[in-house]
Amino acid sequence: MTNDPRLSLFFKPRGVALVGVSQDPSRLGYGLARKMIQSGYKGSVHLVNPKGGSLLNHPVYTDIASVPDPVDLAVLLVPAALTASALEACGKRGIHAVIISSGGFRETGPEGAAYEAECLRVAGQYQIRVIGPNCIGVIDTHLPLDTCFAQLPVSFPGDIALVSHSGAICAALLDWSFGQGFGFSRLVSLGNQADVSETDIFAAIADDPDTRVVTMYLEAISNGRRFVEQGSRVAQEKPVVVYKVGRSVSGQRAAASHTGALACPEYAFQAALRRSGIIQAETMEQMYDWARALASCPLPKGRSVAVLTNAGGPGVIAADHVEINGLHLAKFGDQTMAALKALLPAAASIQNPVDMLASATPEHYVACLRILLEDPGVNSVLVIIPPLPMFPHASVATAVIPVILTSEKPVVVAVLGERLIGEAVERLRIEHIPEYRCPERAVSALAALSQRAETLEKLNAKPVAKKDVHPEKVRSILRDVTPDITGLLPPRAVGEILAAYGISTLSIELATNANEAVKLAHKLGFPVALKIASPEITHKSDVGGVTLDLKDDEAVVTGFKDIVQNVQKALPASQISGVYVQRMAPKGQEVILGAVQDSIFGALVMFGAGGTEVEGLGDTAFALAPLTLEDAEYLLKTTWAGRKLKGFRNLPPADREAVLDALTRLAQLAADFPQLNEIEINPFEVLSEGRGAIGVDYRARWA
Repeated sequence: MTNDPRLSLFFKPRGVALVGVSQDPSRLGYGLARKMIQSGYKGSVHLVNPKGGSLLNHPVYTDIASVPDPVDLAVLLVPAALTASALEACGKRGIHAVIISSGGFRETGPEGAAYEAECLRVAGQYQIRVIGPNCIGVIDTHLPLDTCFAQLPVSFPGDIALVSHSGAICAALLDWSFGQGFGFSRLVSLGNQADVSETDIFAAIADDPDTRVVTMYLEAISNGRRFVEQGSRVAQEKPVVVYKVGRSVSGQRAAASHTGALACPEYAFQAALRRSGIIQAETMEQMYDWARALASCPLPKGRSVAVLTNAGGPGVIAADHVEINGLHLAKFGDQTMAALKALLPAAASIQNPVDMLASATPEHYVACLRILLEDPGVNSVLVIIPPLPMFPHASVATAVIPVILTSEKPVVVAVLGERLIGEAVERLRIEHIPEYRCPERAVSALAALSQRAETLEKLNAKPVAKKDVHPEKVRSILRDVTPDITGLLPPRAVGEILAAYGISTLSIELATNANEAVKLAHKLGFPVALKIASPEITHKSDVGGVTLDLKDDEAVVTGFKDIVQNVQKALPASQISGVYVQRMAPKGQEVILGAVQDSIFGALVMFGAGGTEVEGLGDTAFALAPLTLEDAEYLLKTTWAGRKLKGFRNLPPADREAVLDALTRLAQLAADFPQLNEIEINPFEVLSEGRGAIGVDYRARWA
């Protein structure tokens, strides 16, 4: 899968040159040399410092040109001002993979940024791929290879890879993994990402046969669409779990539509992960809780969970979090119930969660676990081991391990306690059985397994491509139309653009005086609505700029005058072009459809509750355009506006299919025309089943 063969040199070099080593044990250059030599790396290790000599029984070469073959990778730990010249020496030596571990670059200000830019120029000249600068290096625990200068113990070989924007986080997680009982396969600290980014390294990490799960700590995405493309390819083969920081809405930009105002970077990132099949964790702990389960467990065939415990309290906690995580407690079959009843005391609970009572023995755990796994209605099992009055935790863990290892269904274990559980935890970890300190974390891991199973089914879905759309008409409209001072297109042009992509709207006409408004009302048909026309007013109803259901000439004349007076009073400096006239829409369920161009991920589509309370209700969801049918269904299923289209209490079912059709068409339009920076239909009136839907108010802004 690796696109650039030079990237593999970071993980499988025949020889490594360490540039900037030091004789002083307190300097990073000494630590780098010691770590590399002690890592057990079987290739050649070459040390470089202008002073020459020897270090740790290795010769020190005075320059890179003197380094003998083979050498595929260089690690530079020299001052920022000298790094570009060292990089050039690497290029002349024929080295095409370089890690710049030094700091003092872009992160320090303009002077450092200039040093980094010069390094990038040199790298391009000599076709060198660069990780860093300002990073702690790369580790492959299986080769083994350790270019990390941080004085941490070498991680034991594992099957989870880590890509991190932060060197400190990378080092901390490396140390933390020892206490958590799992090992990494590869670690990559990316630093400033002057060249190699999280997207570039994706494939090289996924190609590693020793890596079963890829984890990523991200602070930003450098190329959104390419990240999605690479992520989709990797996720088809291996699970990817991401923990992203910098998720607040404080960075959202001002926008002329609800869609633009609500489309903060986090929405875009979540939509991108959904499309690529990557799982998003809320915390670092959660990321590795999930990664351990994904690396070790078979995937479930559904979301039904059985809980096995010997105490009521932990079972109740588990039951709560099964529901919180979108799973459900399995309903046992008659055969399962009969088998449990025959095995357990009369006071035991044979409902789910199964409470065997405090008298449960290791043999009870084994027998009940077998019974639950044989039930076709059970997709996964959580075994909870609280302190047992008569048996140590380890006896139960030892007993259930053979059952778990031979199961085709995932089983995770919650071992409750701390001081008394060490032996039980150790035995489970030796067998790579995921264990957690509380039921909540264990259930969350089961949910991640279900999400992964469902993701695999959807990864190959293709975006919907409508044939009866007319992009040439849109291009013609955009050539002939002039946006206003805010970039908004005239409503009539927007309606024509939407019509070209098969999205129904109510016609809207501009009247510059009351008499024109009356004529247009007769043309469009009574009753009509009037709306103020001003490039400076986004929310018309907030300033009295809308009046509805006008049934005759007199009402139109009065409405026209009232609207203009209201706006002049509320916003005396506003520019008023006139009043829009529109036939009243038939009543339906009001929703909002929108699309916005994200600077990183491209076109996003929004769906949610429409009308005047869009921002207040917060009932919205986003997906990456163009949409697959599953994407469109997701937008409806995850919003109340979408769910109630099926009917609710006195609300009859609405034309859900018309909404799905309009969403896929709007997404196609947004993907085809990125110059339409924002486009929105609000409200989009969804009529009863089979009667379609129609856009009432719509706007678009040209970037």
